[in-house]
Amino acid sequence: MMRKVGLGVVTAMAWTGAVQAQGLERGAREGANRGEMIAGPLGAVVGGAVGAAVGTANGILGIDRRERFRIYAAGERRPSFAFGGPVRVGTVLPEDGLVYYDVPSEFSLPNYNYTIVNDHPVLVDPRTRRVVEVIE
Repeated sequence: MMRKVGLGVVTAMAWTGAVQAQGLERGAREGANRGEMIAGPLGAVVGGAVGAAVGTANGILGIDRRERFRIYAAGERRPSFAFGGPVRVGTVLPEDGLVYYDVPSEFSLPNYNYTIVNDHPVLVDPRTRRVVEVIE
């Protein structure tokens, strides 16, 4: 029994680490904190894995902040870049012709920028120009 639990904990920790490496650490961190409060160290591991999965499903902004960000970006009235082809998570945007803007601090995403592509705000990793979230 202990061996199965230990393997499950290691697997959950490895999976959580992989998700964090993709920039989705917020859900894992919040889930781990809540899980630890409820069930101690094992709860932290399980909560981190569940939180990371929820963070992945809901994007970097999460459901609660996505609509606020969309409204914010629309209010800024930034010009839209016409991109030939679908824009989705993982798309690498071109070096030329795009302007990247800082994400306001209220959204707690200091490692990302945003821009408008094909009339949609998108979050971008500024080091790679890779789209990390499309705000519909």
